[in-house]
Amino acid sequence: MARPIGIYEKATPKHFSWSERLAFAKELGFDFVEMSVDESDARLARLEWSKEERFEVVKAVYETGVRIPTICFSGHRRYPLGSNDPALEAKSLETMKQCIELAQDLGVRVIQLAGYDVYYEEKSPATRARFLKNLRQACDWAEQAQVMLAIEIMDDPFINSIEKYLAVAKEINSPYLFVYPDTGNVSAWHNDLYSEFLLGHQAIAALHLKDTYAVTEQSKGQFRDVPFGQGCVNWEDTFRILKETNYQGPFLIEMWSENCPTVEETKAAIKEAQDFLYPLIEKAGLN
Repeated sequence: MARPIGIYEKATPKHFSWSERLAFAKELGFDFVEMSVDESDARLARLEWSKEERFEVVKAVYETGVRIPTICFSGHRRYPLGSNDPALEAKSLETMKQCIELAQDLGVRVIQLAGYDVYYEEKSPATRARFLKNLRQACDWAEQAQVMLAIEIMDDPFINSIEKYLAVAKEINSPYLFVYPDTGNVSAWHNDLYSEFLLGHQAIAALHLKDTYAVTEQSKGQFRDVPFGQGCVNWEDTFRILKETNYQGPFLIEMWSENCPTVEETKAAIKEAQDFLYPLIEKAGLN
């Protein structure tokens, strides 16, 4: 396909080196891999990589021809920008600055941020205000580094629609802040997809392809590990709307198959997702 299509790091075997991971993605026909810097100690340690370790990743990109244009930075679940704890708030800003510097060194263009004010703490007007204050600081750093920040539409009511993102963006008023929607998360909250993508078109940095189970009065929904085609996403309708609203950006298949028992099983899981999604993408004229 002419449109860039990537795969999430957590869909690839966890034990792979970056050189192996990018070669694996290339074998499956992907153009890029999205790196994860989540709340685990192992992945947060990437923020402390030496220049030599960073250069090894850059070399792997050039040797394979498979890019790493985005980082999914969900470390803010552990260290949230809106935290009531001053130590956690300070850590959230420290890790944010480190992630921007890592992106600079690796040639990453977009850092996806989790759209939470807080995750493990109680939400309040104070956590929202603190989140906005610190997001403004993060955008200043991003602008200085020429690295875009993009807020993910989440499994949490704080920012669970592009409309809510647009309200935040209006307050922040930064040319380096964008939105990174997720087909599953946007669908799970029963948002009007046409309105969402039409209003948000100029602010969308990239798009995750994922299925979910919807939020209902009886269920909190399920936001990961839902097989494609078995959740609440109306795929034909979604791709039709993306075509009508002229979305030209990349697609990222978001999966969590990194712990499959064998590499072949991981590969089979990813190919199953490709076999489901690609005909629908082509049918909508989005390839």
